[in-house]
Amino acid sequence: MMAIKSARFELVPNWEKCPSGDEYAHNDVAAVACNSQDRVYLHTRKGERVMVYDENGNFIKKWGDGVFHRAHGIAIHNDIVYCTDDQDSVIRVFDLDGNFIWMLGEPGKVTDTGYSFKRKPDIHHNEFVERAAGPFNCCCNVCVAKNDDLFVADGYGNARIHHFDGKGNLLNSWGDVGTGPGEFHLPHGIALDAQENVIVCDRENDRLQFFDRAGNYLTMWTDVLRPTDVTVGPDGLIYVSELWRPVEAGQGSFVHGFADHDLPGRVSVFNPEGQVVARWGADSENRAAPGNFIAPHGLALDSKGSLYVAEVSVSFGGGFKRMPMEDCLNHQIQKFRRVA
Repeated sequence: MMAIKSARFELVPNWEKCPSGDEYAHNDVAAVACNSQDRVYLHTRKGERVMVYDENGNFIKKWGDGVFHRAHGIAIHNDIVYCTDDQDSVIRVFDLDGNFIWMLGEPGKVTDTGYSFKRKPDIHHNEFVERAAGPFNCCCNVCVAKNDDLFVADGYGNARIHHFDGKGNLLNSWGDVGTGPGEFHLPHGIALDAQENVIVCDRENDRLQFFDRAGNYLTMWTDVLRPTDVTVGPDGLIYVSELWRPVEAGQGSFVHGFADHDLPGRVSVFNPEGQVVARWGADSENRAAPGNFIAPHGLALDSKGSLYVAEVSVSFGGGFKRMPMEDCLNHQIQKFRRVA
C-alpha cells in the first residue's frame, strides 16, 4: 500500500442541533465517540452527561445525568461505551442506551503519587506528580483492543499507562515521571494503531510516544503541540487534537519551556510514517471562527471517514477569561467531512 501524502477535510457548519432548555445545555464537549451505526456520543460538562446524535447532528437522547463528576473521555468498542471521569478517577461502562454495566476503579479513591492541585504551578500542575503509581489518579482516557483489553492513560495525577484485560484485571503498568523515553508529563489521550501498538499523547511534553502492547518503548513523534487525543483510521492515518498553549505562567512545556508567542489549538493528521498529510486550525487571531479551534480535546471518526472534534472551550477559554464566553459557548463540537 502506498503511503498517503495528503488528505483534505471540509467543515460541516452548525452540526450539533442541541435542544433548548437547561436540561440539555452543556458548557464543554470533553470527548466524542461513534457507534457502529454512526450515531455520535458526546461526553459533556455542565451538564455532566452523554448526549446522542445522528450523523446529521439531530438530537436522539441523553443519559447519565447525576452519574458523572467531570466528563473527560469516551470510547465505544463493539457498541459498549466506556466513559472516563477524571475527577472520580474511574471508567464507567454502559450499553448504548446508558444502562450501567460495570466500573473500573472506585469513585474518589486515588493512588498516592504526591499530586496536589492546590499549589500554583511554574510550568503545569502535573509537575506536582512526584512519582508514578498504580491505577488511578485522575485518569484521562481509555482505548480498547480487539480482544477487549483496556489501555488507560492515567495522567493528571499520575504518569502511567495501565493495561487491563476485558474483565478489569490489571495485567501491566508502565511509565514514570519525566521527559525521557517511556516517561510522561500528563499522558492524556491513547489509541491503538493498525498493529495494536499503543499511541500515547504525552501532553505536557509535546509529543506522541509509541509502545508495543507489553509497554516496550518504540519511538516518539515530536511535531505536535500539547496533544490531547489521538485516533486511528482504517487507512492507518493518525489524527491528533492539539491544545492551545497560551503565553502565561502555568502553561509551559516540560520539553520546550515557555513560548514567546501564542500557540493556538489545531488538528494534525499523520500517515503511519509520521508525515503530516493535513493540518488546520492554528489561527490565533480567528480561533473562534468556524473550522478553527479554541481548545480541541477529543476526536472520533465515523464509518464514512468524517472527523468529529470536541472542545473544552468554556473551561479553557471562557473560564480563564482568555476569550469572550459567548464565543466559547458556540464552539464545542465540529464535524469535518473528508473530501480527498
